[in-house]
Amino acid sequence: MVSATDKLKLAKRHLERIQAACWKDPVDWADFSIYGFYALEAAVDAACLHYGTIIEKRHPARAAAAEKLAVEHQLEDVAGLLFDLNELRKSVSYGDVEGPELAAEETAGRIESYINAVANLIESGNSS
Repeated sequence: MVSATDKLKLAKRHLERIQAACWKDPVDWADFSIYGFYALEAAVDAACLHYGTIIEKRHPARAAAAEKLAVEHQLEDVAGLLFDLNELRKSVSYGDVEGPELAAEETAGRIESYINAVANLIESGNSS
């Protein structure tokens, strides 16, 4: 079984890819959208595992989990950002869906901040 720490490590590896994509000129939106989305999902998974919450392996379920984590554990509600990153991913990948306009550096910062918040709660051992 995958642990919260394993998922957090995965989120951090994806974050490195986001940061690399963000600093390219122009931004590598394909890598940014895919790894941004995956990083945020992995961070939500890590928080859910930490709190013993069952995780459904579907995008909408992870958005619902992000909302629940915000209400019950005061993490930032990243459900909307998950939706935006998924739409951007589809837009870049398929070309037939219009994606949202995101500021790469600001979005990368939000993702990093969320990952850091999850890391802090896992490292503190706080599961209340």
